[in-house]
Formats: sequence, C-alpha cells, structure tokens
Amino acid sequence: MKRLGMKESGFKRRRGWKSVCAGLLVLALGLTAGYPLSVQAGNGTGQEETENSTNIQLYAHSAVLMDADSGRILYGKNEREKLPMASTTKIMTCILALENADLEDAAEVSAYAAAQPKVHLGMVQGQKFRLGDLLYSLMLESHNDAAVVIAEHVGGSVEGFAGMMNRKAQELGCRDTFFITPNGLDASAEGGGEEKVHSTTAADLARIMKYCIGESPKSKEFLEVTRTQSYSFADAEGSRFYSCNNHNAFLSMMDGALSGKTGFTNNAGYCYVGALQRNGKTFVVALLACGWPNHKNYKWSDTRQLMDYGLENYEYRNVYEEVELTPVLVEGGIPDSGKPYDEAFLPVKIAENEEKELNVLLREGEKVERSVLLPEKLTAPVESGTQIGTVNYYLEGELLREYPVLTAGETEELDFKWMVHYIWKQYAL
Repeated sequence: MKRLGMKESGFKRRRGWKSVCAGLLVLALGLTAGYPLSVQAGNGTGQEETENSTNIQLYAHSAVLMDADSGRILYGKNEREKLPMASTTKIMTCILALENADLEDAAEVSAYAAAQPKVHLGMVQGQKFRLGDLLYSLMLESHNDAAVVIAEHVGGSVEGFAGMMNRKAQELGCRDTFFITPNGLDASAEGGGEEKVHSTTAADLARIMKYCIGESPKSKEFLEVTRTQSYSFADAEGSRFYSCNNHNAFLSMMDGALSGKTGFTNNAGYCYVGALQRNGKTFVVALLACGWPNHKNYKWSDTRQLMDYGLENYEYRNVYEEVELTPVLVEGGIPDSGKPYDEAFLPVKIAENEEKELNVLLREGEKVERSVLLPEKLTAPVESGTQIGTVNYYLEGELLREYPVLTAGETEELDFKWMVHYIWKQYAL
C-alpha cells in the first residue's frame, strides 16, 4: 500500500547547527554520514475474496441489511434511491421526543392535530395527554394525531419539529433524507428553489434505526416502548380511556427480534424497518416500496429472508494481528552507539492502552487488509510517546480501525555542544 505523507511540523530542523557539526566531523575525523529512507507496510489478513452470490429475491423496490454494530451495509438493493417512507418516519419522532422532552409533560391537542386522518386515536381539540402515553399511541398503533401532538409540544410546531428531525438526520450522516411531517403522511414542500418530498433511502432509514436501538442515550426507553405488546392509558383528566396493541408482527416472527415500525401510504406502499439480535450479532433491515394492497405481507417475507441471510452467512472474526514494527531513522539525532557517523534510530510501538482485538462481522471469502503508515524519517529531537504513524485495518476500502504508533524512546539532537564534547574525548584518548 502506498505510504501516506507525514507532516513534519513539530520536529524542529536546525540546519545551521547541523552544518557546523558536519564540518567538524569532516575536519576532525574525515568521516561523512548518510541517511537512507525507510517505509513499512503490512499485507492484508483473511481469505481470498469470492463472488458474493446471495440468491436473494425481494419484493421491495429498495432494501438494506445492515450490521447494526458497525453500520456496514451487508446487502443493498437500490439502497440510495430516495423514496417516501410512510410511518417508518415515526422512529425519528419517537427518539426525538425521548431525547428532548419530559415524558410527564401534559401535551395539548390542537385543531390541526385533531383533524389528522386515519389511522388516529380520535383526539379532540383542547384535550390533554401525558406525553409518555402518546409514544405508545405513536409506535404501537401508528396514530397520526399522536405524532402531531408530540411534534407541536416538543418542537413548538410541526415545522419546528421537522427542523429538529432534519438536523438529527444530518448529524447521523443521513444526507438523502428530508422530513416534512412527524407521522410520515405523503407531503412535499418548497425548499432551496425546488420542491422536496418527504422521503429517505433504505440506507438512511437503517442508519436511523441503528441509532435508535443502540447509540441514542434513550435507546433503552425506545426499545421499551416499541417492544410493548399492549398499553392502556387515559387522557389527563381521566375522562376517556384508550388501549393500544402492537402491530409489529416481526416481534413474534423471529427469535431475537428487537424492534420495528411498519408504514403505508398510497405513494410509499408498504414499508418496514426492524432490528434483530441473536448470537452476538445485531442486524437492521429497511424496506421501502415493498408492495401495495393486497400484498401487505411481502414486507414480512423480505425481512425474514434478509435476517436469515445475515445470520447464516456472517460470523465475527478477530482480524487483529501482531505487526513487527522496525525502528525509524531520526535525522540529526544522537545514535545509540555514541558515534556521530552512525545513524540514529528510534524503536516504535502500538499504544499500550489499545485493545489488541478487532472483531469484524465477515462472510466467507471477505478479506480485511492492514497497512502500516510511518514516516521515512524523523528529525531530532523526538520525545518518547510521540505519535508518528498508524496501523490501519480496512474492509472493502473502508477504515475499520486505526491504531496509533508511538515512539518507544527519545532522541536528542546531535548539536554543536555534543560534537565538541565528542571530539574532545577522541583527542583526549
């Protein structure tokens, strides 16, 4: 692998002293010194690549199977195509409410919220609800009015909440996602001189679910809500009572099912995003445009097929290997031999506090590559523990892990004072 260039700022060059020292050496000893270059590189580890023949046939127009630990897409079908996502939108609505509001707050129903189309709870204007109760209405029954009440309470308005949704999407690296509504109903809006549609991609939707189930500080609460089978509550005054049942059939379909959210609109078709954890592996499946009526079960067969593919074909392997790091030349440094015409070298090592284990989810034939990136030379003085390079592990060109390489000793500069002392010792003998 090609060696990357290393910045030399921080390593001072004292060319004046160096010239004087070299002159003294020539005059006193008639000796000269040279400084050859050095490069270190490591080969990959793992098996030879083989063709990835999945034999997967999906109903969904767009689909992703993601490793929820690393975020790596293990299988994709039109995964970057922007499409409407219906009520799968509500995973973002839920996580933002959990992260940004007090669930004991009383949220009031506006006229706009009460007018939301089915599926809805049947709220009336002026009614108040405990915010935490509305999350179950949102995620179990997918009520559109609950989504608007939550958005207005947390974001001040639907537009304000949509801004929060879009900012969070950007933070998560979801560049092809645009939220307009908190419930996922088909919508469009003018923005930047063009009409934008409420939409995402399968890759972005999977990334959002990855965040919800494992990265968010409220992931535990998110899982608690979305895994609940049934939930009952009353409005704030206790005058009306409601019951919600979970419509995520995937929770009872496969062992290890963690969470999920269904969705449907006329434009989006049937959509789904779900997560599973089994045998130490965690997967996310995202499906967009997975059939239209009367094919609401296509999403379940696609989800099972992708989850089974991940479980059967991917295993964790520890790809970390000890690497022999040779010392690095230090230009203008004092050699260990104490002789100015010898070259100075510093031993280097991987930082001791780094875990010497790198478990990666791989299928048969996938290859992890390793590269050692070090400068050809350093310039004295150099302190012990200075980072001068890295050992990197790559999979399909993507960086998996970077281990810092540090100097395992120090070297002072071979300066005028040292040279005078050296020459004096030679003549004194």
